[in-house]
Amino acid sequence: MSDWAPKRFWKEVTVTAGEAGHSVALDSRPVRTPAKRPLVLPTEAMARMVAAEWDAQVEKVDPSTMPVTRGANAAIDKVALQHAEVAEMLAAYGDSDLLCYRAEAPQELVSRQAAGWDPLLDWAAGEFGGRLQAQTGVMHQPQDAAVLAPMTQAVHQMSPFQLAAFHDLVSLSGSLVLGFAAARNARDIDTLWALSRIDEDWQAEQWGEDEEAAEAAGIKRQSFLDAKRFFDAS
Repeated sequence: MSDWAPKRFWKEVTVTAGEAGHSVALDSRPVRTPAKRPLVLPTEAMARMVAAEWDAQVEKVDPSTMPVTRGANAAIDKVALQHAEVAEMLAAYGDSDLLCYRAEAPQELVSRQAAGWDPLLDWAAGEFGGRLQAQTGVMHQPQDAAVLAPMTQAVHQMSPFQLAAFHDLVSLSGSLVLGFAAARNARDIDTLWALSRIDEDWQAEQWGEDEEAAEAAGIKRQSFLDAKRFFDAS
């Protein structure tokens, strides 16, 4: 983050609008990215979210409490410079989408996966004109390229800021379909996160919840929710 200091040095945080977008300033000093690029945001809503994060810092600046600022930095310093590569990487999740790999047993888990995941595969088919095929087992089986093509095109059409958020929505859930469902409001975000955790929740029910795993899952869940906020503000 720009103007970095271990302690807060500014008194006022302001948002200004310009031809390129919206900027945030600390005592009239524009915030820059870690690569020293201007931190120009695509919407006033995002700029105000970034400003609120900076204004919430007390004595020491804590980047872990600034997810929107971190996302904006990533969009400008990383995603914008390799947009096609990031888009292709995320689109590739569709060929091995979490929702397509089903348990063979026990029947309760099989039914839970079908009830949670089949409606989303149906929704994606309506959105993109072709349905990804589910299978049992974990061995990779390629999806139809004609089905994947419209999904891939939609990923490439995202702006750098949208793509930065979409990266977390897809990678944290393990599913391109869940990423699109979050971005396009097919279900509420808490429901989508729960659907991404069907297998893990099942295991916890059978064998008990591991404290470290639960803590890690909580961190991932918050990152998933933050990514949705960032996408919506883009």
